[in-house]
Amino acid sequence: MMFLGSYAIAQVKIDAELRPRFEYRHGFKTLFPDNVDPAAFVSQRTRLNATYSDEKLEFYLSIQDIRVWGDVPQLNSSDNNGLGIYQAWGEIKFTPSLSVKLGRQALSYDDQRILGGVGWAQQARSHDVALLKIKKNKFSLHLGAGFNQDGETLTGTTLNTNTYKAMQYVWFNQKWENLGASFLLLNNGMQYIDNVNSSDNDTRYSQTLGTHLGYNKNNFSLMANLYYQTGKDVNNNDLSAHLLGAEANYNVNPKWKLILGAELQSGNDNGAPSSGDNNAFTPLYGTNHKFNGHMDYFYVGNHSNNVGLLDLYLGTTIKTSNKTDFSIRVHNFNAAADMASNASKQLGTEADLAFNYNFSEAINIKAGYSQMFASEGMEYLKNNFDDNMNNWGWVMVTIKPTLFTSANK
Repeated sequence: MMFLGSYAIAQVKIDAELRPRFEYRHGFKTLFPDNVDPAAFVSQRTRLNATYSDEKLEFYLSIQDIRVWGDVPQLNSSDNNGLGIYQAWGEIKFTPSLSVKLGRQALSYDDQRILGGVGWAQQARSHDVALLKIKKNKFSLHLGAGFNQDGETLTGTTLNTNTYKAMQYVWFNQKWENLGASFLLLNNGMQYIDNVNSSDNDTRYSQTLGTHLGYNKNNFSLMANLYYQTGKDVNNNDLSAHLLGAEANYNVNPKWKLILGAELQSGNDNGAPSSGDNNAFTPLYGTNHKFNGHMDYFYVGNHSNNVGLLDLYLGTTIKTSNKTDFSIRVHNFNAAADMASNASKQLGTEADLAFNYNFSEAINIKAGYSQMFASEGMEYLKNNFDDNMNNWGWVMVTIKPTLFTSANK
């Protein structure tokens, strides 16, 4: 790519990322039990990214290594621990308004509630999809589709890995002066495997449809999410679930912002589908760490097909300089459906504090502390009645240098 022909116009960029993060876990994701020690470790993400673009093509490759400090011996003879491809895609540009993007890619839409890149997780999330993109003025339309297999086979199409078998979606967005509106329809097919009779293996589809709205004028902004799920879950229950969310932001001055919000995700009474009906909403492939508290008690590899959630929260962000800001957010959690054993729907309160410092253009430092004040309902939900403090702290350094950039003509 560095030796382009004299008649071609192309741009090449190579950049990297190094992101170590220390975490102290004492009740992260679930209530801390008796007679165990807290967890402490340093995880690290390392990436090497290359971008090539010209008038008809954009190509992107991102190679990443994910590790925990110490999980590979110092004198190791080989290192096959966590090296892989995060993204590898090519976008063919038919016209300035029409393109097709093929390959492994991150899908991130709106506020990432249903489709997001999950950037907090060191490995992040990417999909193998084909994506048709249309953009004209302030209107965008995306049509995406993915079909997953374990590998090349001679017979059969049963998928054994824990991901969707097939997925198709349409997303369009329209922007006006102060208002933006998006609509999403996602058809998600999960593989059901019958361990007794393989001929009964089936792909069961659910549909998620809804809208994301955003309004911004002067010092005030408002966001709303409305989504509904129908179809079948992987266990063939009839699915009928919803998510409703709203958030208001007000800039008191250029350095101080206030936040007030609420989100309701429907759930099942007593915490499980019954009589063939499932009323629990699943946020599918969203960046769930961004929502419902940083301690990941809900919807981050947990709480699926459960009692749902009502999250009421308020917060503030204070910018102390051009390089530094602090944020505080407090969540009050309640079950959206009835709890088992007639337990209280009140689950608890979580306080999240975060610090952000831009040391330079290529170096960022973040730190945070969170504490969960669990109620009796949380003890029933997590099946842990030990009376312990539940907190979590972390420090993360992100180094993202640009190694090479050029425009050849």
